[in-house]
Amino acid sequence: MTRKDRIAALKAAAKERILILDGSWGVMIQRRGLDEADFLGDRFVGHEGQMKGNNDILCLTRPDIVTDLHNAYYEAGADISETNTFSATTIAQDDYKLDAEAVRDINLEGAKLARAAADAWTAKTPDKPRFAAGSIGPLNKMLSMSSDVNDPGHRAVTFDEVYEAYRMQVQALNEGGVDLYLIETITDTLNCKACIKAIMDLEAEGMDQLPIWISGTITDRSGRTLSGQTVEAFWNSVRHAKPFAIGFNCALGADLMRPHIASLSRIADTLVAAYPNAGLPNEMGQYDETPGQTSGAVGGWAKDGIVNILGGCCGTTPEHIAAIAKATAGLKPRDPAPTSHDMRLSGLEPFVLAS
Repeated sequence: MTRKDRIAALKAAAKERILILDGSWGVMIQRRGLDEADFLGDRFVGHEGQMKGNNDILCLTRPDIVTDLHNAYYEAGADISETNTFSATTIAQDDYKLDAEAVRDINLEGAKLARAAADAWTAKTPDKPRFAAGSIGPLNKMLSMSSDVNDPGHRAVTFDEVYEAYRMQVQALNEGGVDLYLIETITDTLNCKACIKAIMDLEAEGMDQLPIWISGTITDRSGRTLSGQTVEAFWNSVRHAKPFAIGFNCALGADLMRPHIASLSRIADTLVAAYPNAGLPNEMGQYDETPGQTSGAVGGWAKDGIVNILGGCCGTTPEHIAAIAKATAGLKPRDPAPTSHDMRLSGLEPFVLAS
């Protein structure tokens, strides 16, 4: 299939059924018990500093593990699997002292691995094509908040620096063959807007246009993102991108996430997606929610018609994804809300001026 055909197939599938995303990569990589040598591979032997824990580098040093995880999630029933590039920006990878060439290679190879796995599964099951989403995670530096408690105006990074970091990532993911972008675990909406601008600018310069999926994070019971926005304000801030899907992931388990997904479902004129954690972490930082518990909760969302795409975040496994796929099989996807022609603005709160 050509990329154009794959995107058409993705959009067609979204009208027919609830799509399934993969689950956690971190927990599955941790289970491998990898050591420093696995992360260094041959390319980074002698590299300054520790590399262990930099899961994205495995796209270059242990591509077999990355491919195995794509296959595990596709076998579990996922329609979409993410590239292993969650932290693959020059800003985030500076913690590991990686240069721009290595960061670009992570994204390019991560996309190629995801593309190859998706194509192999599509060849096996043509009636259920698989898709590769380019994972674009948050940064460790925020544009909306000061990194110095004594200086509210201080920023550790500029908009242009964030824009350029995302531009490099987006370009490499596109070149590597992803079917859509997943801007995920968004804590800072301004960072997200820099990424959106990078995508739009590159498309204006001739890069292939791909669907954009935007997934924010409600960080606590306040019902707001880390940068302080409510659900509706967040939607108003990014709706100009005309995303293929909008939703939330991480931070919360399904029980606590549901009201925020329900709120988004009432107002978004596009697909609504959710991939919660397997509950909240216990005292040891582990996730105890079973596949049956997670699938029971999000399966209820599907039965109530408030979602179009479901998957799992921290603590979820192929078993969780298989249970979610089973719980939602045959259920009708949500109908997007009517497009509003009101003027919808936002700061921390939404503002609507009726037309």
